Amino acid sequence: VQLQASGGGLVQAGGSLRLSCAASGRTFVNYAMGWFRQAPGKEREFVAYIGWSGDDAYYADSVRGRFTVSRDNAKNMVYLQMNSLKPEDTAVYYCAADISSRCGSSLKDRYNYWGQGTQVTVSS
Repeated sequence: VQLQASGGGLVQAGGSLRLSCAASGRTFVNYAMGWFRQAPGKEREFVAYIGWSGDDAYYADSVRGRFTVSRDNAKNMVYLQMNSLKPEDTAVYYCAADISSRCGSSLKDRYNYWGQGTQVTVSS
């Protein structure tokens, strides 16, 4: 599986960004997708995951109600809509594929493939 994340940038606090992740190499509908982020000096942390059908999504407490994960299986794409951004959301954001499950997980060790990351910077 190859993953390509895009859509990061610089935004003011309260603003919005939409991250995209393009997947290729395996049948996309067969596996769950996750988003993680890593701020400087911190460990990579879970943000959200979405199951194979798109009906099952789960969020970290820190982003619930502000971020929305979605997927388009026809296009092999997964998205992360980020609203009401805060300076503490500043990080490199990674999409990841869990090819062993169609349901998803918040555990980064469950994910087999990772995209290259896209930088999100939120200014105060």
